[in-house]
Amino acid sequence: MDNISPPFDLIPPLWRGVGITVQLTIMASILAVIASFLAGFARLAKYRLLRSLSGFYVEVFRGTSVLVQLFWVYYVLPFFNLELTAMQTGVLVLGLNYGAYGSEIVRSSILAIPKHQTEAGIALNMTPIQIMARVILPQAVLMMLPPFGNLLIELLKGTAGDSILFLT
Repeated sequence: MDNISPPFDLIPPLWRGVGITVQLTIMASILAVIASFLAGFARLAKYRLLRSLSGFYVEVFRGTSVLVQLFWVYYVLPFFNLELTAMQTGVLVLGLNYGAYGSEIVRSSILAIPKHQTEAGIALNMTPIQIMARVILPQAVLMMLPPFGNLLIELLKGTAGDSILFLT
């Protein structure tokens, strides 16, 4: 009987960890989707400065490890009088990191729409915003769904693994 009881002592901390993981996943995924669309559209902008800033963001967050980013934000930013809690750090870093990957999904899905779709919108005397909202995005979003699903699954796995150092 004594051998059976110790594993049951682990259940409350495990449930607390599940709650933190779910909470972190939901908040980071909201930030990641917003960052994905903003950076994805910025990568397609006609203004060079906007494309460059977005490209810098994507290259920095895709080019460095999530663990390094977590450590940097949690331990280095306080030297600049910007102190974040462990949860805020996890949401910010994971959301921005996966947002950088998601921006490539957004950008590539929009570029995958055939050019004659845009030309059809122009022929119907639509503005560029109307063409994007009514013609391009409805088709592109359907192409984005499977890779975004994969990205959010990776985010779920990343919340449990990478942020465990800070959420104890």
